[in-house]
Amino acid sequence: MIVELLSVPAIILILGALILPLIPERLRSTAFVTFPVIALAMIWTMPEGNLLQAPFASYELELLAVDGLSRIFGIIFALITIIGGIYAFHIKDLGQQSSALAYAGGALGVTFAGDFFTLFIFWEIMAAASSYLIWARETEESAKSGMRYLLVHIFGGGLLFTGILLHLSSGGSLYIESIEPAYTAANIFMLLGVALNTAVPPLHAWLADAYPKTTITGAVFMCALTTKSAVYVMIRLFPGWEILIWVGVVMAIYGTIYALLANDIREILAYSIISQIGYMVTAIGIGSELALNGATAHAFNHIIYKSLLFMVAGAVIHAAGTSKLSELGGLAKKTPLILGLYMVGALSISGMPLLNGFVSKTMISGALGDAHLEWPILLLLIATIGTFLHTGLKLPYFTWFNEKKQDFELSAIPTNMKVAMGIGAAFCILLGVAPQLLYSQLPFPTNFQPFSVYNFVEMTQILVLAFVGFWFLKNHLNVSNTISLDTDWFYRRPAAIVRTVFVDFPNNLFGIAETVTLNLANKLSAISKNPARVLIPSFAMSGREVKSDGFTASMSAALSFILFAFIVAVLVVLL
Repeated sequence: MIVELLSVPAIILILGALILPLIPERLRSTAFVTFPVIALAMIWTMPEGNLLQAPFASYELELLAVDGLSRIFGIIFALITIIGGIYAFHIKDLGQQSSALAYAGGALGVTFAGDFFTLFIFWEIMAAASSYLIWARETEESAKSGMRYLLVHIFGGGLLFTGILLHLSSGGSLYIESIEPAYTAANIFMLLGVALNTAVPPLHAWLADAYPKTTITGAVFMCALTTKSAVYVMIRLFPGWEILIWVGVVMAIYGTIYALLANDIREILAYSIISQIGYMVTAIGIGSELALNGATAHAFNHIIYKSLLFMVAGAVIHAAGTSKLSELGGLAKKTPLILGLYMVGALSISGMPLLNGFVSKTMISGALGDAHLEWPILLLLIATIGTFLHTGLKLPYFTWFNEKKQDFELSAIPTNMKVAMGIGAAFCILLGVAPQLLYSQLPFPTNFQPFSVYNFVEMTQILVLAFVGFWFLKNHLNVSNTISLDTDWFYRRPAAIVRTVFVDFPNNLFGIAETVTLNLANKLSAISKNPARVLIPSFAMSGREVKSDGFTASMSAALSFILFAFIVAVLVVLL
């Protein structure tokens, strides 16, 4: 069985995380990239079917279930782990390397899990491993953010597990399959658990809180794995749940508004993730084959262009030492390559024709049109305009073109970071001009053609309109060092009260108890040194020195008494 486990791609990466500490430092970065390369080769060549089972109590777990949907998500998760490993090649922090591999292994484990128990185990591995990528930043903010992130995901895992147990207790199957749109307690708990990892408002604030505070290289993995693995699970469990159509639309608009308000470049990109996932959730709610293909294709493309954007943001932070638009500016002449790579990702996420975001967004739009959902189409078009405004125009303008806020002594950007960004940009272009490379891997056969005159004209008009609007409004967009209140206010605000009641009060109570106990122990200890001073107070009152050994029988008397008792006992036994 142990040997058979090596056929599971997730185990390869988790095993790699355990092996890395045994590898010499100079070889660890190469080893890091090697493990996901092996996993990618395995995923690409595995046949479809339930390939590995394991007994567990009265159940039979499906550790490796492969079909078209799991394969395409497995491919992109392994691929982005390779690209992320190249980007982080210069990093020698063993903790970050091991946790990133375990994190990616958890994502692959979720993807190929055929039963709920296996899915939950890998789900929790992801939460634990990714938390370290926040703490590894080693700042006070990242320490607090990492703890909030972990607590939120433990809560989300609890919701999911509660739903699983209720599902099983009501006669549901252990094996993962689509769930009919029925709002039972089990289904609601599972949907809430998945929705939290998908960053559905109001369960989303952990994302915008944590991603800007993680390490430069860790953010590349985090922007790709947690939310998209949750999208995968949502496609599996909840296709055709109509409520998700409007949940997705709200996500798209909500994320866009907050991205326009944000000042931190990685916070803008974090809110943009929420907006883009809204497209996927809307498509899942439609539930048609075209819509689910669109959700899958957009998740695939989103991982590529969003990781590229986070890699460029990390390069800017590495070079300039700040992530605030209010402190940046004038970098175009000093970092033209980085700017060019960023614009590939920015135009991709905005849906520019001949880039990969275009070929998946138009597929979702086609599914909305087939379902005659006019209002969602209109609102998602508005979100697309907003996406180009904040990611395609605001962020690059105030980072590279606006008047320089201060003189920067830019640090050199490592070559491996540039190589990784170049690979990400190449995939954005490749899949944009040759979408059949992606379409052929989708879970359902499709003959969708994105390159229609209508789609070209529509997207071009949207981008031109957004550019004109930005040019007139750019001086009114927020680039000041402010904080936009979000739903995390509801757990940050009462934090002081919660700490007082559940931390400070018990701590002080135990402190008082400890002090009283120690004082009592000290007094008893003092008495035990010479009990005669307490037991015979008349001697102490007489003024004479009280010695405890003065009241102790001599050793000869004690031995004589013991010997006499022994003789008596022998006589009693004999007689």
